[in-house]
Amino acid sequence: MYSPLPRNSSMKYTYPILTYLIVFLLVPINSMAQKGKLYTKIDQLAKAEEQKVIEWRQYFHANPELSNREFKTAEKIAEHLKSLGMEVSTGIAHTGVVGILKGGKPGPVVGLRADIDALPVTERTPVAFASKVTSTYNNVETGVMHACGHDTHTAILMGVAEVLTKVKNDLKGTVKFIFQPAEEGAPQGEEGGAKLMVKEGVLDNPKVDAVFGLHISAGTHVGQVGYRPGGIMAAADRFVIKVHGVQSHGSRPWGGVDPIVVSAQIINGLQTIVSRQTELTKEAAVVTVGMIRGGVRNNIIPEEVEMIGTIRTLDSEMQKKIHDKIRLTATKIAESAGASAEVDIQIGYPVTYNDLELTPKAAKVLERVAGKENVRNIQAITGAEDFSFYQEKIPGFYFFIGGCPKDTPVGEAAAHHTPDFYIDESGMKTGLNALLHLTVDYMNGFPGQ
Repeated sequence: MYSPLPRNSSMKYTYPILTYLIVFLLVPINSMAQKGKLYTKIDQLAKAEEQKVIEWRQYFHANPELSNREFKTAEKIAEHLKSLGMEVSTGIAHTGVVGILKGGKPGPVVGLRADIDALPVTERTPVAFASKVTSTYNNVETGVMHACGHDTHTAILMGVAEVLTKVKNDLKGTVKFIFQPAEEGAPQGEEGGAKLMVKEGVLDNPKVDAVFGLHISAGTHVGQVGYRPGGIMAAADRFVIKVHGVQSHGSRPWGGVDPIVVSAQIINGLQTIVSRQTELTKEAAVVTVGMIRGGVRNNIIPEEVEMIGTIRTLDSEMQKKIHDKIRLTATKIAESAGASAEVDIQIGYPVTYNDLELTPKAAKVLERVAGKENVRNIQAITGAEDFSFYQEKIPGFYFFIGGCPKDTPVGEAAAHHTPDFYIDESGMKTGLNALLHLTVDYMNGFPGQ
């Protein structure tokens, strides 16, 4: 009889070795099969959840609330999370809501964030659920609209919460759902947004190991995804320059020091900071004067002119250098004309910085979810996002999903923060699936990578 094993004195050791080898080979195969079943189950649940997500989005779109005033929005979110049996905290950073979902197995804590506030914009879209809400912003009556897509972010994360709750026994770790107010900025004189959420301990108890966030884009076609390692969105700082001159009659400018002319020279000088003094092959930068005011009458040269503007940078060293150059340029130009200038630079949002170790792993997950042909490494954006405050503390990954209808040329899509801003709701399923797979993959250590 043929025997696959040699008949010798060491035969008694061969059987245990073969047994160990078989077990060693089968365990990872079985583990991968279990993970595959979980992904399949998640995909099926996500598909069944899509209509709910759309309905939630339409509710939030029809009932928008301004920053730090998202009372009804927070109430609906909290009600949903409680219905899922989660541990829910409310009133964080004024109106923020946090839900904690504990998986059936030990593992890391994953943070998922959605912003929930709307903008002081009067809606002009033809959709049946268009906002009719009005409010007061900076003492001005205005319409209120989800003109940036935060309604879609909120609805997507509510869908993610429901799906993951249904598979919680298979999850290795904990998920912290962060519904954050005031991403667009707190009202004057108030704190708010991600900075206040972090200050009030949203990343603690339990401590979050990594955080994921997304933004829908009206300028990207449905089904497409964009990401970037490192700085994906700029730091946003505000500056105020006050130029002090000597008031005089408009017919005798030599009798005083004209702060209006000096301000014009300073504005031109500020533009050379970026165009001639900044290493633009390293990263982009922007210095913009958005407001200037001074004077009360045509024939009076005023005593003072005030300029207010924004600084956008994608590198912390460049940020510091540009701040220094703004101070130097304004004060020295003013001095050269016999005037003086005060420069106040207020630090705003940091750079939205995608962790360099986490990003390539997350990108592979996005390629699996959306298809490799639909995932792009995009250029940096000079807009800003307060998701950056989370990324200052822990590794984070932020990406964009498409919301532009496939039959609409990207260049014709209405911009964010405008009355005609429009989102194709079929794009939301990409965000739903992406956050689900990123969460599970992170918990499982990104298997197969």
